[in-house]
Amino acid sequence: MDRPNVFTDPYEYDSSDPEGYRSAMSRVGERAGGRETVVKAYEIPPGERLCPYHYEFVEEWLLILTGELELRTPAGTETIGRGELVCFPAGPDGAHQLTNRSGDVARVLMFSSGREPAVAVYPDSDKIGVWTGRREDEFMLRRADGNVGYYDGEVQPGDGPPD
Repeated sequence: MDRPNVFTDPYEYDSSDPEGYRSAMSRVGERAGGRETVVKAYEIPPGERLCPYHYEFVEEWLLILTGELELRTPAGTETIGRGELVCFPAGPDGAHQLTNRSGDVARVLMFSSGREPAVAVYPDSDKIGVWTGRREDEFMLRRADGNVGYYDGEVQPGDGPPD
């Protein structure tokens, strides 16, 4: 069994991340053999964010390993630092975003459910993302553009195609 080290293992940057959202990740939980809980280590350079402000429908946990970060939640913003543990509850009350406003790189661990499908809501941009485990079935849409009625496009057997 592999035993990753969150302080010495390599972190990888995604070249497609835009400026302001450039952070590196290490899939430490997966490498350690985890399947039910996703554990990822992130390195967040000064001036960068981990991801857009969002919430999910499972709780997430954050542990600050090094550095200080600005944490935005529905209650406002605050500075959190080394050793602090935060639980983000499922739903809108758990919305969060991490920004590194310090001059030093920060490292964190994020823990969440490994179950799919997974849904995240992005209140600032009015988007919803759905991850199904099948890349061809995953999508991101704006809520205003994608809001249709539950029975929209549905027909009863034998009724023929919808008009």
